[in-house]
Amino acid sequence: MKTKNRWLIALSAVAIHLSIGSAYAYSVFQLPIANELGWATSQVSLAFTIAIFFLGISAAFFGPFVEKRGPRAAASLAAVLFSSGLLISGVSIMLESLPLFLLGYGAIGGMGLGLGYISPVSTLVKWFPDRRGLATGMAVFGFGAGALLAGPVAASLINMIGIANTFFTLGVTFFVLMISGALYIARPPEGWQPASMIESASGPAKKKMKEDLAQLTAKEARKTARFWMLWLMMFINITVGIMIISVASPMAQEKVGMSIIAAGTMVGIMGLFNGGGRIVWATASDYIGRQRIFAIFFGVQFAAFMILPSITNVIVFQILIFLVISMYGGGFASLPAFIGDLFGTKELGAIHGLLLTSWSMAGVVGPMTVSYIRESTGTYDSVFYIFSVLLLVAFVTSILMIKNINKVKAAKKNAEAA
Repeated sequence: MKTKNRWLIALSAVAIHLSIGSAYAYSVFQLPIANELGWATSQVSLAFTIAIFFLGISAAFFGPFVEKRGPRAAASLAAVLFSSGLLISGVSIMLESLPLFLLGYGAIGGMGLGLGYISPVSTLVKWFPDRRGLATGMAVFGFGAGALLAGPVAASLINMIGIANTFFTLGVTFFVLMISGALYIARPPEGWQPASMIESASGPAKKKMKEDLAQLTAKEARKTARFWMLWLMMFINITVGIMIISVASPMAQEKVGMSIIAAGTMVGIMGLFNGGGRIVWATASDYIGRQRIFAIFFGVQFAAFMILPSITNVIVFQILIFLVISMYGGGFASLPAFIGDLFGTKELGAIHGLLLTSWSMAGVVGPMTVSYIRESTGTYDSVFYIFSVLLLVAFVTSILMIKNINKVKAAKKNAEAA
């Protein structure tokens, strides 16, 4: 049996993530739906909040399913769930039913998001043992870039064919894209290695295969300190990123006096840094180590948040915001490879799903906290100072993670010597 092309496997993963990443373009639907149906903006926004909540919860719930049934079955089910959510959304618009809309876009679509997010990633890690960061960075870049493509397309379709028909069109289109990716994606044969690793008989190639600290099940991983340290690090990184994303435009207008149009342009460029950071930081992690990348994330973000309250220059303000957002994306992209380093690939999908519950929590905590602080203090400066405390906690945790990894490595080395 001929071995599949791992770059086509990566392309299949990108097709899946590009489709579900369209959820980040949800804002283009908010005003048209509110205006056409008379629903409150908060009611329309609730659908997206529910979708992100179900993303994290379903990622944890479906993790064992991905490991047991494989990426093809998991990605196929994700295609059915995500597309069904969009089709039901279209029907709910026609019927003017808010509960049906929340069920379709929020719950069912959200489950498709979670399953679609984790199903290709664990497989990519196994196909790219030599370039874990790059591989997962490519897939998760698709998720970040999905909004860049879907946003203008959805906006144009709404004007041409209406909201309901736009949901129907996107539902069918994304189903075709996702199922095409699902039908090609598969795990590599047992013991498979890329040609570059087979040809190299030198030490470094062999060392790369031995980098994983352990081969643990999800149940075993949950009992380790490094699992919970990684959960906390992801929670804080996502909370900070989502906080910035949720208030970027009004914050830019208030802090440095940007116009509405200029602030809107900044938000668009943030999407590029969100996506680009996934490739750049994840690839860099292949060379300098995932644990060091996260320490850099939190050290740099802490410094940025301490500086931002005193910044009045528009250019400097945007540079710091873009840097933070690139690390928000980089955290997502580096996570699957980091899981492989720490716990092996035995049940990577299941462990990845459990850690993505941090996304569900952060999706609620980030926007709510920044809104509360802004309303209570009347300024965004307090937001930066309070969130910098969180970033300091994350930085200390990342240092403890490095110490934990070194301790486990030393114990393994001593055990082998004995």
